Amino acid sequence: MHPRRQPEARGDRESARLSDTPSFPERSLAIRRAAARLCGRLGWAPLHEVTLPNFRRADILALRGDGGLVCIEVKSGARDFLADGKWPEYRAFCDALYFAVDADFPLDLLPGEAGLIVAAAGAADILREAPVHPIAPARRRALLHRFATLAALRLAALEDPAGAADLRTALRAE
Repeated sequence: MHPRRQPEARGDRESARLSDTPSFPERSLAIRRAAARLCGRLGWAPLHEVTLPNFRRADILALRGDGGLVCIEVKSGARDFLADGKWPEYRAFCDALYFAVDADFPLDLLPGEAGLIVAAAGAADILREAPVHPIAPARRRALLHRFATLAALRLAALEDPAGAADLRTALRAE
């Protein structure tokens, strides 16, 4: 990662503006955190970076109180969205699909067949509800098992990092 430019001592406005602009990874992290906070406010349990059965990685997979699964795809800018056409592949593994972007994102780029979450100043709100497309019961059960296992492994890793590594190795052997 390249260090961001710092303002020059003479107070060059352009240099100051560049140093205040967050990098794409910083912007993505801020959006993801704001979206996860929104999930908490809605009573959803968010889990970050979840690998789906099709080997795509959901930025956030959230479990709703009714047992529904919500996939939230974080986009840090127009270039990020335009370069990534994989989002339709998430739809088969969730009941609702949202894009989460920041307030500077050009919203007209986003497809209407997904919900919209906009993040600003550490918080986020749903601007457009996602269309509901219920997943099949067998797939839901498999995804809930995957969700629970991943959440438990992550919690175990916080409690006992060495033990979690042993557990992951044991689970691969099954």
